[in-house]
Amino acid sequence: MERAKDRIVKIIKTLEKKYPTRRTSLAFESPLQILIATILAAQCTDARVNQLTPGLFKKYPTAEAFAGADRAELEMEIRPTGFFRNKAKSIIGAAQKIMTDFGGRVPDTMADLITLPGVARKTANIVLSSGYGIAEGIAVDTHVRRISGRLGLSKQMDPEKIEQDLLAIVPKKHWLDFNYMLVNYGRDICQARKPKCPECLIKHLCPSVKQFYPDLKIK
Repeated sequence: MERAKDRIVKIIKTLEKKYPTRRTSLAFESPLQILIATILAAQCTDARVNQLTPGLFKKYPTAEAFAGADRAELEMEIRPTGFFRNKAKSIIGAAQKIMTDFGGRVPDTMADLITLPGVARKTANIVLSSGYGIAEGIAVDTHVRRISGRLGLSKQMDPEKIEQDLLAIVPKKHWLDFNYMLVNYGRDICQARKPKCPECLIKHLCPSVKQFYPDLKIK
């Protein structure tokens, strides 16, 4: 098996062909909306978040509106996404800091974004890539973490350490799209419980395939 750095270009080239349109499945129209939607998407499906956010964004159209939201009321409105108390706290806290420190505009740098309550590098990377088209890193969610491990791209478990491993081998021009390629592939093929290795387009580049399908013939 080739080194990860040698395989990564082949992996990306294959996934680019499979997913010519690479973007988040969260619905949004502004950096503020993708920030809120990403916070809500933690431990929740994008589809469920998308059902809830149109009404939410209509009621709270600005950072100022979220900053002044009644916490108990917001909790009830986002309850279907789970962990609603922590999420409401993060949303209101982030909105308040956006108002006091950034003039009501969602910041567009990693350094500033991670100062917002409830925002770590994963969320910040999604806001930067989807909201601003800026590549400062690679968002590491459950799909990226799982597939990076299976493909032998990182042996780490901590998302920030996985990100550093990926940044070292993924060409910067692909940083914006890499998360979305792996997320889509994780949903379609490399699923958590039982990956569909026989259908996998990159199984010949994966060191883990024999763990799941010992008798699978790989061309």
